[in-house]
Amino acid sequence: MGTPEYAAVSLRRLLASRHRVRAVVTRPDKPRGRGQQVEPGAVKRLALEAGIEVLEPVSPRDEGFLEHLRGLHADLGVVVAYGRILPRAALHAPRLGCINAHASLLPKLRGAAPIERAILAGLTETGVTIMQMDEGLDEGDILLARATPIPDAMTGAELREVLAGLSAETLVEAVDLFAAREDGAREGGLQRQPQDDAAATFAPPLKKAEAAIHWADNARDLWLRVRAFSPRPGAFAFDGATRIKVLEAHALERSHDAAPGTVLGPGERGLLVACGKGVLEVLVLQPEGRRPMTALDYERGLRAANTAAASPRVLHDGN
Repeated sequence: MGTPEYAAVSLRRLLASRHRVRAVVTRPDKPRGRGQQVEPGAVKRLALEAGIEVLEPVSPRDEGFLEHLRGLHADLGVVVAYGRILPRAALHAPRLGCINAHASLLPKLRGAAPIERAILAGLTETGVTIMQMDEGLDEGDILLARATPIPDAMTGAELREVLAGLSAETLVEAVDLFAAREDGAREGGLQRQPQDDAAATFAPPLKKAEAAIHWADNARDLWLRVRAFSPRPGAFAFDGATRIKVLEAHALERSHDAAPGTVLGPGERGLLVACGKGVLEVLVLQPEGRRPMTALDYERGLRAANTAAASPRVLHDGN
């Protein structure tokens, strides 16, 4: 059960394993991209290529869907980024229930957006957890967990790619252990570990407004925001009437007495912008309707066109 490319990585790995994928459950097709053409998700496309039955319930609570799910007589359900809350009837349709590959080290970052929230929180480590699903929000018993570092320069998109691969690897490992237990193996079996609810943190869905840059914020916080939202939707601000996405940046612990948003000039690698505390060195940006470019090239282009305002120039907050 899954929908986007993140989940398709796990499906590919399962298809290459010794286990049989009986059917795929995914969200219905929806408009995607700039043209808003109705297209299937990555999981559906992969399932169709592999000749696997695809179920697309409008709601996982639909009785007809639940009856079909029970009729599959599946041993185990695996869930990766499906995008819907599953009711008890769906969780218990497979004989051994459902397991989920969640993109955090539970009980940290329960919820819909653990990848971006890990970066926004300044974490230096995250991981994936395979849990036995129950009706709570990512509250099921832990079966397996694997950690991975978050390097300083890593973006949300890069972390997503790493975790997609780690989720696929760990998920197949868990399914192997279920199969070994069914075969009567006594060694290396699954051990269920209840989560410590008191240590739980949460990762609520992202809002578009969270990508807005407010220059009065701490430069380090803005650096984390840029990384978390790069390249999509992209942390953004305004240079006059031009909306710009900041795709790469670096926080500098440098004092200044300029107003937040003031362009202090070029630095060693990028454009220096005053923040409420410290300075954000903008390295790569994307003006609306144009390709990404280095901030220094952007600035040179403005000056060549004589459109750069006289110093001091102030960038405006996103809104």
